[in-house]
Amino acid sequence: MSDESPADRFKSVLAGASRAIAQEREIEVNWTADAPSSTGGTFRVPMPGRSLPHAAAMQARGYADSFALKLRHHDDRLHMRKAPSEPSARAAYDAVEAVRYEALGANAYSGMAANLDAALMARIASDPISRADTPDAVPIPAALALLLRERLTGQPIPDVALPGVELVRQWIERKAGADFDALATSLDDQQAFQSLSLDMLQHLELTRAEEMPQEPNDADDMDGDEETEEQEEGGDEGQDQQPAEMAAEPAQGDDEGESEAEGETSDDMEEGEEGQEGDEGMLPVRPNRPWTDIPDSFDYKVFTETFDEVVVASELCDEEELTRLRAYLDAQLKGLQGVVTRLANRLQRRLMAQQNRSWDFDQEEGLLDAARLARVVVSPGQSLSYKVERDVEFKDTVVTLLLDNSGSMRGRPISIAAISADVLARTLERCGVKVEILGFTTRAWKGGQSREAWLASGKPQHPGRLNDLRHIIYKKADEPWRRARKNLGLMMREGLLKENIDGEALMWAHQRMLARPEDRRILMVISDGAPVDDSTLSVNSAGYLEAHLRRVIEWIESKSPVQLVAIGIGHDVTRYYRRAVTIMDAEQLGGTMIEQLAGLFEEE
Repeated sequence: MSDESPADRFKSVLAGASRAIAQEREIEVNWTADAPSSTGGTFRVPMPGRSLPHAAAMQARGYADSFALKLRHHDDRLHMRKAPSEPSARAAYDAVEAVRYEALGANAYSGMAANLDAALMARIASDPISRADTPDAVPIPAALALLLRERLTGQPIPDVALPGVELVRQWIERKAGADFDALATSLDDQQAFQSLSLDMLQHLELTRAEEMPQEPNDADDMDGDEETEEQEEGGDEGQDQQPAEMAAEPAQGDDEGESEAEGETSDDMEEGEEGQEGDEGMLPVRPNRPWTDIPDSFDYKVFTETFDEVVVASELCDEEELTRLRAYLDAQLKGLQGVVTRLANRLQRRLMAQQNRSWDFDQEEGLLDAARLARVVVSPGQSLSYKVERDVEFKDTVVTLLLDNSGSMRGRPISIAAISADVLARTLERCGVKVEILGFTTRAWKGGQSREAWLASGKPQHPGRLNDLRHIIYKKADEPWRRARKNLGLMMREGLLKENIDGEALMWAHQRMLARPEDRRILMVISDGAPVDDSTLSVNSAGYLEAHLRRVIEWIESKSPVQLVAIGIGHDVTRYYRRAVTIMDAEQLGGTMIEQLAGLFEEE
């Protein structure tokens, strides 16, 4: 008799159905308590509960069906090439594409349509459109997606969102009704659908055609002749679109809710060029081409992304083991923790001093200004003088710590990196600065399943990156430190630390930061040397991974709003990063992290 629980059997069946829908053999389904998401062939869907209630089971099926349909019918590279940079337009662009590939499944299978509807109900319940009571409060991307879904599938708009949709239905259908009809004829052609979608966004005044001549190399590095042809035919229309204000029109809704519901990073380009600020009351605008338009290859190939994973630390081992590993980390570093904590307190004092560091004098009320009491003594007719502490604007900030989890970090370096990140997260949280802690390594030594697939394919020449990435989320930016504290103990787990492919890890962490709304974004990389992966380097040029890392760093440092700083442990990283420091003793890490961050915060 099988020892599997009903939930385990349900997950197994769900994975089998997903493989059939996506026509992919390597798909894994995992339960999650966070927002549902997919990375390559790994789907994370809400656990329906031990008793498998029907409604919850349908929601889980709906998310899995959506992820599988995306894997089968959606080309992410093609989608990203012309994605608008303005947040509301980008959210609408992503939402419309999701409607397309879900409609392909819903129109073909009635059971899948019911599952997708259940997942939509779960998403829309927390969307701002369900609470909108005026046209200005309606998030246009959400309303647009629901109206297009209604037209393409015949599925009614959920009751909870219907009042909000009706507030803007007439306006959307007047401007984009003809576009809906055209989109309905192009469901199975992503390229044609994409072009029509961009036209629709212009008709809705969410984007406008680029008036300046397009840079000829914006997308020339993309692979494939079809993409080159597409650029010649319509690339100018959507490549570098700029936002247009929809005066007196209800386009200024809360687009962030829809973006989060769709699981995409829709607000990538809100930030301004590093070190510059826009006019008072305005978000700075970065004039460079958006991140989504950069050559996504950097002359760098990936043989397959099927086996890559982005995983929350708690999913890699059970609660009991995490508790044990955290206790081991605390016991090992008792002596060091006091030193790092004192340094962290110094950083906290410096940050708090920046937040409140000036006074307004000669006020009618406030704190008595003792320095001016002499005037009252000399001239008793003068009134007492008061002073008021003035809040100095302190930029809303997020800090990402990207930790090298390679085998060469094993021992004292990884232990100190973990405890330093832990103390820093606590300190910055007290100062109102959000912190995300990420790690990067590979799933296997010597290539893993990617290399096996390469061998099975006949060993094609120059395959590019040839290993299975493992990117680990130890602490999310919006997650309280106390909830993520145990996760850092995972770095003490035997066998976790393998090889390091820094360039792709840096791109991953950078893209996560671009999705954040904060004004200042700081990315700190802690590594112990150059990227190393034997499987990749054995079948490509000797400096393949290092060259890719250099190109990624150069792009971020010159064109991104993210401030990048690196700390090398025992190895010189100043040859890669413009702002970097190298320490020879891991014991120096905590203090160096504090000083580097303090320097960034104090810069104008």
